[in-house]
Amino acid sequence: MAVRAVRGAVQLERDEAGHMDEQVSELLTAILERNGLTTEELISIWFTATPDLHSDFPAAAARKLGIVDVPLICAQELDIEGAMPRVVRVLAHIESDLPRAEIAHVYLGAAGALRKDIAQ
Repeated sequence: MAVRAVRGAVQLERDEAGHMDEQVSELLTAILERNGLTTEELISIWFTATPDLHSDFPAAAARKLGIVDVPLICAQELDIEGAMPRVVRVLAHIESDLPRAEIAHVYLGAAGALRKDIAQ
């Protein structure tokens, strides 16, 4: 089984812990479903959040989904002028037999504009 990476992102409407939990949960669920994954196939997940998000850790949503034995880490995205605000990004390392070209990267809502080249 190969180690693969899956990307994803979502733009939040507001910086509120409950909203972040809802949106990040939706993103993680979509990543798992679109790639036919279970939590057993997760190796680790990196989360980044733009500097305007500080109501909660994105990883808290993963724990609430039952992803409890997978290493998670949160970091702050670079503060680049003109960048899309209120964005949580995900980089998940997985075990999968899928070829790299068949990995479904998930960009929800307005975040789809971030990577039109790989968003599915």
